[in-house]
Amino acid sequence: MAQKSFSSSRRHFLRGAGVALALPWMESLPLLAAETAAASNKPPQRFAYIYFSNGVEPAHWWAKGAGAAMEFGPAAAPLKPIAEDLVFLRGLYHQNALSSTSPHLGRMNVLSGETVSLDPNVIRVGTTMDQVMAKEIGGRTALPSLALGIEPNELRLEDGLSMIYGSAVSWATPTKPTTKEIYPARTFDQLVGDGGGRRLDKSILDAVLSDAQGLTPKISHGDKRKMDEYLESIRDIEKRIERAGKQERLEGWRPSIAQPNMPRPANELPQNVPDHVKLMLDLTVLAFQMDKTRVLTLMLNNDLSQMNFKFLDGVRGALHLDLTHNGKAPELEAMYLKTNQFHVQQFTYLVQRMKAIDEGGSSLLDNSLLMASSSLFDGDVHGADQLPIVLAGKAGGSLKTGRVLDYLDKGNDNRRACSLHLSIMDHMGVKVDRFGDTDKRLDGLWA
Repeated sequence: MAQKSFSSSRRHFLRGAGVALALPWMESLPLLAAETAAASNKPPQRFAYIYFSNGVEPAHWWAKGAGAAMEFGPAAAPLKPIAEDLVFLRGLYHQNALSSTSPHLGRMNVLSGETVSLDPNVIRVGTTMDQVMAKEIGGRTALPSLALGIEPNELRLEDGLSMIYGSAVSWATPTKPTTKEIYPARTFDQLVGDGGGRRLDKSILDAVLSDAQGLTPKISHGDKRKMDEYLESIRDIEKRIERAGKQERLEGWRPSIAQPNMPRPANELPQNVPDHVKLMLDLTVLAFQMDKTRVLTLMLNNDLSQMNFKFLDGVRGALHLDLTHNGKAPELEAMYLKTNQFHVQQFTYLVQRMKAIDEGGSSLLDNSLLMASSSLFDGDVHGADQLPIVLAGKAGGSLKTGRVLDYLDKGNDNRRACSLHLSIMDHMGVKVDRFGDTDKRLDGLWA
């Protein structure tokens, strides 16, 4: 018989057959804050960083105005539907990236601001701000943090340096990248499985159905609708992973023999990129909705990406790296613009999904801070004089959105990207005196 779990506790679960499925935040089930013994109805704060590689086309990356009337350049145009939910930042940069002699990998300090080691024998990039937060507040959730991606880690060298720099945006220590998960099925297991390798072809919802039926009479009508939507979202992800497996795609692939019966295939991942990205974004939402983690990074592609964007209409042949290093050739520049738009569309999708999830009068987006950026500005010339950064979410009411914040005329000491990182860590309850290349917080950020 399933163990009932609707008594008041710090976390609420549906249980059955060895599975504990964490419920989303509900007003009928007040949570106990980890740091106090007093009950609280306030949802937790979450942070997610979405990375896209190889910069933007500067002429097409701009925003002006405010609120719903905000206007965007062609590369940022997919942000228009979420204009009221975002802050468009101009002018922030990392001093150590700007001074690096490595045009790409030396810029991969976007979340640390530290110097990237150019000694081939020494891997070092600095502990990233997501991991500083994970070490401080990660104990409040089952997973201290999640590092997700689309492309696998690369082992080759680029300009004599390890491509581990380009494959990782989150670093657990100055010398060790956080383990990045690219398989949706394994990510799903971390969020809703029992950790024991239980087969995915038996639905988790079947295992917890009895507990869900016992909980339904004890919650409000609004929370019942919320739980139904939540359980349906899990069922939907399970079905999509199952379909991917039947199609022999990367997400759902299962070995049928113990030893290979063919030569080693090419390095390209056998998957449909948009479907893979959408699954990882939906799993990001699920991770936050279940409160399995409050700190997450997602790399839409690696730096110096080998991803082929031929799935986009009008993009032919060339890899992403070739499209971004185009010498301003009109045909290649037009295709580069389409890749920028694709990346922005993914961020917009995540924002809209989170905005649609109610947490008792506020949305999942309201209680989160999302950040999207690249490690370069002008991808063609490896420009690091500023970063293309967009924030979204209300951060629990602390962030006034629908704004453009321009720091270009503030002077170099007042436009450090690490000032933004310090401000975000402050908001998440993690106080450090200095981070990266500054000890200053970012002026004008909070409401």
